Amino acid sequence: MAIVFQKPKSLTDAELHYCPGCTHGIIHRLVAEAIDTLGIEGKTIGVAPVGCAVMAYNYFACDMVEAAHGRAPAVATGIKRARPENIVFSYQGDGDLASIGMAETVHSATRNENITIIFVNNAIYGMTGGQMAPTSLPGQVTQTSPYGRDVATAGYPIKVCEMLSALDAPEYIARVAVNNVKNVRNAKAVIEKAFRNQVEGKGFSLVEVISSCPTNWGMTPDKALEWVEEKMIPYYPLGVYRDKSAEKEAE
Repeated sequence: MAIVFQKPKSLTDAELHYCPGCTHGIIHRLVAEAIDTLGIEGKTIGVAPVGCAVMAYNYFACDMVEAAHGRAPAVATGIKRARPENIVFSYQGDGDLASIGMAETVHSATRNENITIIFVNNAIYGMTGGQMAPTSLPGQVTQTSPYGRDVATAGYPIKVCEMLSALDAPEYIARVAVNNVKNVRNAKAVIEKAFRNQVEGKGFSLVEVISSCPTNWGMTPDKALEWVEEKMIPYYPLGVYRDKSAEKEAE
């Protein structure tokens, strides 16, 4: 009997620890599928963050390195410069990448380091109990904003793709979501392109993935996916924000 669907070879058999309804599992699969498609498992090195994906090293079958909080882009840069023949990616949440790790993110982007970053934006600190994150929406209720995020005191959410696409150097910046089949299929193609860019030596690629967090949003999984569609995507529009190679071809 022909096999038409199976677990990617670049994922281990370890049971995921994520909460029911969390879309980290979908994103893990898409990353693994990209690695399988490009045939790069044997030379790929992943960098795990501090956050919900802190144990990502248990799930990917490639070599993995654990980074200090927010330092994944710096660690990935060091690995890539020391071993340029390897494919290096970091997998980070919004607190890790857009708060304590913002400097590492911006400077690796403006140097156009030839690494791939998968940035999971669920608008909240998931691992530590649901505090307000740099990406929490205006008015969003969290453990540290019980009356909703007040932009007068907490500022506005950081739109990472829009910010990084204003830099001259980055090769590829895109935002996707995994809340329905259509968006998952698009996310798969975008993530694969981000890895292919590195294989081809084009430089820095970052894919922001809009994700749900039913537990800390206080919602059922299906309602959380609806909230992604109704609230998060309008504030964080999906699309490709920078594709330097495509821009050059269009000239």
